[in-house]
Amino acid sequence: MSGSLSETQAEQYRDTGQVGPVPILSVEDVAYYRSKMEAAEAALGDPLSRVPGQFRAKTHLLYTWMDELVRHPGILDAVESLIGPDILLYHLTCWIKEPGDGSYVSWHQDGTYFNLTPAEHVTAWVALSDATLESGCMRMLPGSHRAGQQDHEQGPTVGNLLSNGQQLALDIDESKAIDIVVPNGSVSFHHTHIVHSSGPNKSDDRRIGIGISYIPTRVRFVGEGRVPAALVRGRDEFGHFDPEERPTADLDEAARIFHASACDRFFASHGSKRTESAPT
Repeated sequence: MSGSLSETQAEQYRDTGQVGPVPILSVEDVAYYRSKMEAAEAALGDPLSRVPGQFRAKTHLLYTWMDELVRHPGILDAVESLIGPDILLYHLTCWIKEPGDGSYVSWHQDGTYFNLTPAEHVTAWVALSDATLESGCMRMLPGSHRAGQQDHEQGPTVGNLLSNGQQLALDIDESKAIDIVVPNGSVSFHHTHIVHSSGPNKSDDRRIGIGISYIPTRVRFVGEGRVPAALVRGRDEFGHFDPEERPTADLDEAARIFHASACDRFFASHGSKRTESAPT
């Protein structure tokens, strides 16, 4: 498996705001990470999406195997093709839809509450199960990232995997949307400003996607206070973020304490000033 993107793929990303799926994880990788996640859920007694304490957010701060995944060389090679060699991990969310549970994601942009400038954040969406039309894969509006940050409003929260229920405050022409089908082991990459959503899972299997948000070290946080991020490749000569603490053991006390603090700081920043930077 190779993660480095070709110049044609990088140009597609710049032009449309999305590229992939790119096959990166091996069959053995997928089996390993899915089994680790599901063993963790069995120990917790619920899917990560239902466990109190934001376990589905910044999960790399709690589990060593997720900390390994966010540093997978193939993923980072592809990200480097898009944003350069000095890379920070800013956030992670487990996007899990159980069969028939009706959960969905409203039309939105990732950067709405991230408070980052310039707008160079890329999300690597890692499929640990097949993301198909039936299972509720992402839908995107190609080229929508070129309009920059758009206004959002409060939408329904029941069944919505977005914790704030945020949705674009404008009408969406869904006839222009494309479906992003991602086989397990592959990764889709999208720009922070591309408009996207996803429907419910009507398949017989779980839809498991790990959304990993990467930024070049030159990007700044423009909200109030400081938030943490993890250097996963290269050098950080800017120091715009507090360094994250890597877990030394799954769910140990230090990891739980740091994870809770990091989540509190991240979600509190949603009420801060939002960047309006145009895409690059």
